[in-house]
Amino acid sequence: MTVSEPRDTGVAAVPPAAPPGKPETVLSRAHRALSIGIVSVIVLIAFEATAVGTAMPVAARELDGVSLYAFAFSGYFTTSLFGMVLSGQWSDRRGPLAPLTWGIGSFAAGLLVSGTAGTMWLFILGRAVQGFGGGLVIVALYVVVGRAYPERLRPAIMAGFAAGWIVPSIVGPLASGAVTEHLGWRWVFVGIPVLVVLPLALALPQIRDRASGPVRGPGAPGEPASFDRRRIRLALAISLGAGLLQYAAQDLRWTSLLPGAAGAALLVPAVLGLLPRGTCRAARGLPSVVLLRGVAAGSFIAAESFVPLMLVTQRGLSPTLAGFSLAAGGLTWAGGSWVQSRARLEPYRERLMTLGMVLVAAAVATAPSVLIDAVPAWTVAVAWAFGCFGMGLVISSTSVLLLKLSAPEEAGTNSAALQISDGLCNVLLLAAGGAAFAALGGGTVTHTATGTTGSHPAAFAAVFLPMAAVALLGAWVATRLRDPR
Repeated sequence: MTVSEPRDTGVAAVPPAAPPGKPETVLSRAHRALSIGIVSVIVLIAFEATAVGTAMPVAARELDGVSLYAFAFSGYFTTSLFGMVLSGQWSDRRGPLAPLTWGIGSFAAGLLVSGTAGTMWLFILGRAVQGFGGGLVIVALYVVVGRAYPERLRPAIMAGFAAGWIVPSIVGPLASGAVTEHLGWRWVFVGIPVLVVLPLALALPQIRDRASGPVRGPGAPGEPASFDRRRIRLALAISLGAGLLQYAAQDLRWTSLLPGAAGAALLVPAVLGLLPRGTCRAARGLPSVVLLRGVAAGSFIAAESFVPLMLVTQRGLSPTLAGFSLAAGGLTWAGGSWVQSRARLEPYRERLMTLGMVLVAAAVATAPSVLIDAVPAWTVAVAWAFGCFGMGLVISSTSVLLLKLSAPEEAGTNSAALQISDGLCNVLLLAAGGAAFAALGGGTVTHTATGTTGSHPAAFAAVFLPMAAVALLGAWVATRLRDPR
């Protein structure tokens, strides 16, 4: 079979298939270097997420910025939303190489700014720069997968992405804690950029050869189209709107109604403009895939954020033991992602995703049972292992289905929509859960066994039970993924 030259079609050449009789895998000679390189990027992102999260409280305290602690997270989130949209446009029109390179550079630069910051606001600025880079990187990686791997190998490389979180989720907090204690929190931030060298050395040459350049769809000859300025404006609106809503939810006063209303006014039209038409009503096919990604990620992450706090304040566990209650989830998440990658299960993908959402809902609903003293604290660890297995089934499958339902010239835009749904639902459901938690007595009760300030049990129930209901809604959305056309 003849393969066209990249300069003629705008699509990088596909590597030759494996020799007859030898099944092709993501670690076959044609794909090995690229697979290791892009999974290394995921490992870098995962290690940063787990290590920096451990060092963040110490950094905020030393910079006298505990009152601004939440903005270190929201700053990352809001700029990453803009980076996702820009990366989708950039990848579709110029190829994923440039946004991936600039994204990794911005990610590293943000870490260095935060690690050398002398004030909390400069620290937050570094987090914002880092978030912009993270948004560029994650969408560009999806475009690389869509261009460089045949459809039958995409589930396997998505499983590799999930596996890239296993070691960082276990080692990251321990390593970060040791470095913070013995060397200082700054070394956590300034040390991670050194890890950028390996992904750059392995992935970028392969991407340049196999996935660079614009994709020109039917009826679009000649030079690639220019950037869609309307989508860029909508990206700015969704970032600013999400930030304002998150600020309003954290400050439950009448004066917060104004920024909350302004955030909603910016957010609603931006969401309608950036997500596929029909996403909000779960239209069949691609819109439901995008919606399911947000529902799954948002309900699970919003609930998971309160698990360590519940175990520490209600059951008297140390922060280390509370954190380890979630450690097994990295393994089971990768296990669920591996299961969905099996070729013989491809015809049952939608059923697997429905099962996954049921497992997530059951795990989230089971977690607050430890508020009853007679229930062993390790119940959460078992429940969360099953929930993470369900997330492995769902998250990787949404990525596979999105690429399957996207034309090559739309892969970047649709991948950005998937990530926007993920990130936006995270912040909205976290904001809703946090508001309910605060309204029902979060942080106002002293635990009798430890003497630490805790929260009324009803405050935790107000977080977990609604999130379980949202996950059950996701099980219904999973029945609408197949487009009858």
